[in-house]
Amino acid sequence: MTAQTLRIDHLVVSARTLDEGTQYVADTLGFAPSGGGAHPSMRTHNRLLNLWGGAYLEVIAIDPDAAQAADARPRLFALDDPAVHARLAKGPYLSHWVARVERPKNLALWQQQYPERISTVVPMTRGDFTWSLTVADDGAFPSWQGVGDGVVPSLIQWDTPRHPSDVLPETGLALKALKGWHPRADIVAQQLQWLGAAHLIALDSTDGAPTLTAEIETPSGLRTLK
Repeated sequence: MTAQTLRIDHLVVSARTLDEGTQYVADTLGFAPSGGGAHPSMRTHNRLLNLWGGAYLEVIAIDPDAAQAADARPRLFALDDPAVHARLAKGPYLSHWVARVERPKNLALWQQQYPERISTVVPMTRGDFTWSLTVADDGAFPSWQGVGDGVVPSLIQWDTPRHPSDVLPETGLALKALKGWHPRADIVAQQLQWLGAAHLIALDSTDGAPTLTAEIETPSGLRTLK
């Protein structure tokens, strides 16, 4: 294993609009994401929901009010991909997850050592928070040997001492299990093992489309986000 053991930083629910994504999460879990803000460099914005144990859930959408620079890079989490647009037309969904790289390991240096394994590290900001996130140059989900589709995590390293979960309201929600299915589960498993993230997700093979689900304990019982 090349990496130290990683941990889940946050889950990603993609949506056409923040209102659509917020309503989906509220209907599923009984709590509505709030707060969040804009990511100027990516022309996206989000709302957040706290999960027990230092993780959170992010609803993300294209920011219609963001400036459209001629040299802007593609948005993260494949939000510019026509296939993702078609999927979002059917409603918000759990599209991705992000694993945290803790210091003293340096994410940027790790990427430089293994560029074929780890996407470009991009500095990002939202309000008082600053962090580094792996984002493919074309905005696609991270992959290994061309296989990923949201099941292979992006990597994040926070520069600020506070984490978003430190300032989000408590919800009593706890992630019990993250599950993924992929038609090339063998390739996904190789990358998860190499990253040090295989223990974070239960992975299985499928003949269908790549899929993620999150089983979340709520005050009203176990709910599944998908």
